[in-house]
Amino acid sequence: MGIALLVLFPFFVYSQLLDPVNYELITIPDSVEAGEVFEVVIEADIESPWHLYSILNDPDAGPYPTSFSSASDNMAIAGEVTETEAIIAFDPNFNTDLGWHSGNPQFTIPVAFKSDVQGEETIQIDVLYQVCDDRSCLPPKTKTIEGVVTISGVSDDPFTDFPEAGLDQDNSDDFALTSDSNIASDSIWGFLWLAITAGFAALLTPCVFPLIPLVVSYFSNQGKGEDKKRTSWGQATIFGLSIVVIFTAIGGLLALILGVAGVSQFASNPWVNLTIGIMFVLFGVSLLGMFELRLPYQLTNWLNKKSNEGSGIVGTLFMGSTISAVSFSCTAPFVGAILAATTGGEWFFPIVGMLGFSTAFASPFVLFAMFPGYLESLPKSGAWMNVVKVVLGIIILAAAVKFLANADIIWQWGLITRPLGIAFWMTLFFIGGLYLLGTFALHGEEKPTSITTGRLLLAMPFILFSFYLIPGLLGASMGIWDAWLPARQATDVSVVNSIGSAGGGGSAIDTWSDNYDESVDNAITQNMPLFVDFTGYTCTNCRAMESTVFPQQSVIERFEMMEKVKLYTDGGPRASENQTFQFELTGTLALPTYAIVDPHTGRVLDQLIGFTRTEEFTEFLDRGIDRYQRLNN
Repeated sequence: MGIALLVLFPFFVYSQLLDPVNYELITIPDSVEAGEVFEVVIEADIESPWHLYSILNDPDAGPYPTSFSSASDNMAIAGEVTETEAIIAFDPNFNTDLGWHSGNPQFTIPVAFKSDVQGEETIQIDVLYQVCDDRSCLPPKTKTIEGVVTISGVSDDPFTDFPEAGLDQDNSDDFALTSDSNIASDSIWGFLWLAITAGFAALLTPCVFPLIPLVVSYFSNQGKGEDKKRTSWGQATIFGLSIVVIFTAIGGLLALILGVAGVSQFASNPWVNLTIGIMFVLFGVSLLGMFELRLPYQLTNWLNKKSNEGSGIVGTLFMGSTISAVSFSCTAPFVGAILAATTGGEWFFPIVGMLGFSTAFASPFVLFAMFPGYLESLPKSGAWMNVVKVVLGIIILAAAVKFLANADIIWQWGLITRPLGIAFWMTLFFIGGLYLLGTFALHGEEKPTSITTGRLLLAMPFILFSFYLIPGLLGASMGIWDAWLPARQATDVSVVNSIGSAGGGGSAIDTWSDNYDESVDNAITQNMPLFVDFTGYTCTNCRAMESTVFPQQSVIERFEMMEKVKLYTDGGPRASENQTFQFELTGTLALPTYAIVDPHTGRVLDQLIGFTRTEEFTEFLDRGIDRYQRLNN
């Protein structure tokens, strides 16, 4: 139960932090007449230190003012919305005085149902709102608040000013942003799965796998008589929790250092990317047997001594610390990979990642300590473990290219190009395939006299993947793999693009502008909505969207109905300016962020954050195009 609570804890914190406002209908009449204008009261519960903006703020002041609209065709907002008195104070996020609420403000909303409605009806009110603290803002969000009222009879003077179906009711140019960040759904679960997989993979390395019998032996000698089983179970649980706490503390420390708004800057910092790239090279070369990463032996010896001297809970905690320290040389590459992956997420990602990794890593130790009989079913240590380590080393070296290329492109050195990255991958995986086929042995190994089925099955995808990369070397798109390769540049040698240009074709990227003001003018001239892509050279999800979603025909058709501009926020001459503009326009620094803007007013019609599927992305584009056409045609 304790482990389950620890695993779920970051999701509770996450849901509170990224959605710090709850709404409730606290006043509803028991019954009303159809067409009668009546009032309902909505109370907001705002968690500290966030604040919610007043309905009276000027929309052009920066943040989205709180606004209410009917979510039902049978009901309308039938008058002016009022609110409890707002605080008027200087807002550092927007550099001006604004009205806002904290705590539990209330909003009184006059509504009316159509005169042909009878019986029990559901009040459905949409609230569009944005919240900020003293340092950052969350993207605008829409929620639906519902309540039930009984309609009996018809009013003698019914309200008749119902809008046409499908149009917003409070203000025709204030549209609800129905697309929000996907972090809470696909990305977080995908990241957690990555962390758990890394935790189990670390168990197969030579410096971890042999420790399992050692741990089982330790716990088997704890307790006496009838208390032996109970003692072993209890201490095994404590042992597992100690490993979870140790690894999670690393993630928590990183989250504390970064803060809520620091992950985007952390991910795009060239020094951070260079450091991660070098670490990956060291980890990868270490796994290939060039050298071994170890903690100082004085520390591991001291921890081992304390675990043997201690008894009960204290000894168990030191045992967990010893296992964590001794396994460092093999777990460090996985921990580094998890922490590197956190640069694409939010502040809670390091905690979630380390929780997932450490829970998976500790689970076999705990289970075999509780049920030592199952230990006999484990395969024995042997040469297969070194093969696993080499395979992991090759994958980590391949991942290092991405981070080194990120630093290179931000500093504009031009050293690590996309063709060079693909060539390195081809060579790395082809050599890995040859190693698995037994054509050579690494330092400290003996060349295998025969090839097992397992090695053959591993070698085939390695060699096939190296050949699969050849079209990419010639300039072709590599699909999802482009997300992990150096970003494509106009200076890259591309045989495929050259052939396409000779045949009269062109690259889709040619239709993108990098100047927002010019794009606004073009959009007004052509009477088109403006699609703004806030992206980054270091953004993996950005590359994934560009390589897998943007080329889809359904997306291309909708892009042709919009003026498009791509603004880089983590590198280039306008990075700082673009980042400031992104925050002012969308209220977030997350990448990628897509905004569909009305060029006539500069207002966001809809926005989307993060990687999303093609179907959801086209729906987002359709909403923005439809809203623009209803406002301007």
